[in-house]
Amino acid sequence: MKKNDKKKSPPSLLAKAERALREAVAEVIESHRRDGEPLIVWRDGKVARVFPDRSLVRETRARYGK
Repeated sequence: MKKNDKKKSPPSLLAKAERALREAVAEVIESHRRDGEPLIVWRDGKVARVFPDRSLVRETRARYGK
């Protein structure tokens, strides 16, 4: 057996929660884009309306905790 054949451990609860949150946000953005509705967001200390487009969804690697 090779060293690289180790079984992968299941994703942690944090990884599962982060994935679920990203998927939910993407669904909300897509729904608002499809319906032509603005997203209400907090930007620069103020409430702002943002009309979503394809460039709005970005994958970023956020670090939580620690």
